[in-house]
Amino acid sequence: MDFKSIFLGLVFVFLWSSAFTSARMIVMDAPPFAALAIRFVLSGVVGLMIARWMGQSWRLTPAQWRATVIFGICQNTIYLGLNFYAMQTVEASLATIIAAAMPLAVAVIGVVVLRDRLPLLGIVGLIAGITGVAIIMSARISGGVDLIGVALCFVAMVSLAVATLMVRSASSGGNLMTVVAMQMLLSAALLAVVSGLTEFPITVNWTPRLITAFLYTTFFPGLLATWIWFVLVGCIGAVKAAAYHFLNPVFGVAVAAVLLGEALSWLDFVGVLIIAGGILAVQLSKQQKLP
Repeated sequence: MDFKSIFLGLVFVFLWSSAFTSARMIVMDAPPFAALAIRFVLSGVVGLMIARWMGQSWRLTPAQWRATVIFGICQNTIYLGLNFYAMQTVEASLATIIAAAMPLAVAVIGVVVLRDRLPLLGIVGLIAGITGVAIIMSARISGGVDLIGVALCFVAMVSLAVATLMVRSASSGGNLMTVVAMQMLLSAALLAVVSGLTEFPITVNWTPRLITAFLYTTFFPGLLATWIWFVLVGCIGAVKAAAYHFLNPVFGVAVAAVLLGEALSWLDFVGVLIIAGGILAVQLSKQQKLP
């Protein structure tokens, strides 16, 4: 990796991890689905304007359209929708840790569904990652965590794993900003329907915290981080890019602790380190050749 790729990877990790904290701030004052739908409308419209300014076409290839639809549904509608809903009762740090286990879910899907073979290092990484998640969850459950909210976070994480498996076809063929914008507008329409069915009439508590968190989430984790991810995958490939996810639990927990004052136990720190190590081992194992 060159300096550009390392820089983009670290910026992506920070923006992606901080989104859980800003989302937690948003759902304290606004209904989750409505807030997310409005965020995607703004991000999508601005994204299309930027794409046009960059000289990109709004016409996508059939492969890009398929990936855009699946990516929009799996990542934005299901993954972010369920996480926003769950974070009404689940702390941002716990949601971050669950979401950060996504590369482990990708590896499991590859082994179980796609019949991929993992080297010994990858198997050890999977076992370590799952162990780290179990350590954290056992401590949180004993502390009285909302089990329904946690279950929704896990479903969301699996949905993100599916979206990640589709990202390669979305990042090929150019017009990356158009792809980013289109999948956000699709998600906005779906979430608007969900909001109308479950959150009407909508009540919002307008506070400086809500406005600041909403604007930040819309344009930084929402638009900039997604575009950086596609660029990163295009530069160094999906396997190397996914390796940056091992930093997500570290960054996410730190941001939540600093901005929200969420308490962390020593078991949380141990679990985060084990998960990070497991994710790194899995990603490194994908670069090894099996005999």
